[in-house]
Amino acid sequence: MNQIDKNHDALNTYLLRMADNDLVLGQRLCEWCANAPVLEEETALMNTSLDLFGQARNWLNYAVERDAELQDCDAATMLRDERHYLNLLICEQPNGNFADTIARHYLFDVWHRLTLEALCNSADETVAAIAAKSILEVRYHEQRHRNWVLRLGDGTAESHAKIQTAMDDIWTFVGEMFTQDAVDLQLVAAGIAADQAVIESQWRDTVAATLAEATLTLPADGYHQLGGKQGEHTESLGLMLAEMQSLYRAHPGAVW
Repeated sequence: MNQIDKNHDALNTYLLRMADNDLVLGQRLCEWCANAPVLEEETALMNTSLDLFGQARNWLNYAVERDAELQDCDAATMLRDERHYLNLLICEQPNGNFADTIARHYLFDVWHRLTLEALCNSADETVAAIAAKSILEVRYHEQRHRNWVLRLGDGTAESHAKIQTAMDDIWTFVGEMFTQDAVDLQLVAAGIAADQAVIESQWRDTVAATLAEATLTLPADGYHQLGGKQGEHTESLGLMLAEMQSLYRAHPGAVW
């Protein structure tokens, strides 16, 4: 296999990883529909979900274009099982309470924004174009969820305690964002993918500044949960996919 073929296969995997992050996190946010604390926040969460679905479609459309086995965007979403989903584990974690959702989303948002900014300079023109199209939405996501971290952290004793606990609980999943396997390293060397070794220090500086402003304690690094990028997931993803995919699997090929 020549270098072009190797990059082709690696890029297919990378595209699915980016798409699945958006898709799974967007689906998680949908679960807040009719359950959010206030109507305005429900609307904001649903709009964020729609942004992520749109970004996922862009990544998936490019993946389908490169790999006929994926059939189309809907099939790639609804007919893959959990072992073929390649999202980061942080994206699939249950919503929990509102503070849990905010902590999960903010930590991912910072990573997402930094990664897309790097991908805007990708040697692959389509990857660069998708990143450039997504970046404004993701910057807004980060700003909105940062504001909630500040509001909860520097709010009441109860809100402070809840967002601190949420940060502590989700922290075990942050390390996977910066763990690079052979796929990542190959595409970084080709100038296609974002180098997470560079992004990690930027992410840590940004998050540390936000938590300090929110009067929160930066969680200590411990054991990092890994495997999502290789298709090894927590039980929660399978349960989520069973619900998400049920209608399409009952009526394969249906359009609406």
